[in-house]
Amino acid sequence: MTGTTPPTAPRKIQPDPGLDDALARLDESKIQKVVQRVLANETGARLKAYVETCVRCGLCSDGCHYYLSHDGDPQYSPVGKVKQTIWELLKHKGRVSPEALRRMALVAYTECNLCRRCAMYCPMGIDTAYMIQVTRRICHLLGVTPRYIQDTAHSHAATMNQMWVKEDEWIDSLLWQEDEAREEIPHLRIPLDKDGADIMYSVIAPEPKFQTQLIYLAAVILNESGLNWTMPSAPGWDNSDMAMFTGDFEIMGRLKRKHFELAQRLKVKRIVMGECGHAFRSVYDVGNRWLGWRSEPVPVVHAIEFYWELLTTGRLKVARKYEKKVTFHDPCNIVRGRGLHERPAKWSGPFVRISWRCIPTGNITIAAAREAESSTPARRTKPSGWKA
Repeated sequence: MTGTTPPTAPRKIQPDPGLDDALARLDESKIQKVVQRVLANETGARLKAYVETCVRCGLCSDGCHYYLSHDGDPQYSPVGKVKQTIWELLKHKGRVSPEALRRMALVAYTECNLCRRCAMYCPMGIDTAYMIQVTRRICHLLGVTPRYIQDTAHSHAATMNQMWVKEDEWIDSLLWQEDEAREEIPHLRIPLDKDGADIMYSVIAPEPKFQTQLIYLAAVILNESGLNWTMPSAPGWDNSDMAMFTGDFEIMGRLKRKHFELAQRLKVKRIVMGECGHAFRSVYDVGNRWLGWRSEPVPVVHAIEFYWELLTTGRLKVARKYEKKVTFHDPCNIVRGRGLHERPAKWSGPFVRISWRCIPTGNITIAAAREAESSTPARRTKPSGWKA
């Protein structure tokens, strides 16, 4: 494994009730029982192939933002993180101490974003994120989950959205944005529960909660493109999925089933999802597999694919070029997970300039209710001076 500096000293970690309270109730035998159950019933050839194929070469390291931002500290390399988590569980057949599990949980939840960038650097094509996800799954079943992200998963369980948005609040948000938009475009509508529409447009819960204007903007595009579309009023409209990141696959399965059943009830031809990459990942890769579906029961299209379609078919035309520089976030879940890296460049090329960047955000932001204090100052990406 490569590294420019030796490993840092153990870091001082702020307390997290989600970890501390659960660990206090565990012992080695309880941990071993859950680990063995997950390994026997929820993994198989995929995990075995990854574990036995890795040659510990360390080439994955340069693909990891955490490794790079901590000056090449080997413990932040992808292979280093796997060594500290799933390999330790396998080595000891799941019989580890609660304190050892604490360190594994910290690595799995706060030092890996599951972005899969490292897999692009691995000569064997090993999906390190999958192995870290298995660790998260084990931690979840033991109740060892950071409090903040677990609270978000609880919101999913109670309201079918991640922001505790009540049903009447959701509908009011849509009607409010329709009124706002009609001041600019009098004929604009946000059709609710339209039966047999070509498109069901779905969003993430932060939109009605914090960024309601995004619904307005999407409605403008859909209406001006002359499309037959609708939005659902019932729970299931939120396509996001923090339960996928906690390892709570049971709630994840409920969310995906509810989302697709809503589309089926409305008899729409396809679902168009907004920009959120993690939500898209939960639909096309993780949630549908957990439910045992070979593919989605209703076709799903990501916003990038959708805008590409509108532009190439002439339904949507660009009025003028945006002259200022633009930084385009290279989204892991739709680029490495869906192969959509070329389309933004092509449809943006005529009217914006792109600086490709890939940044670790998403579930790390919401998982880290407390910060890990490092003795090594982390390097930050130098500002490009471009507008995001």
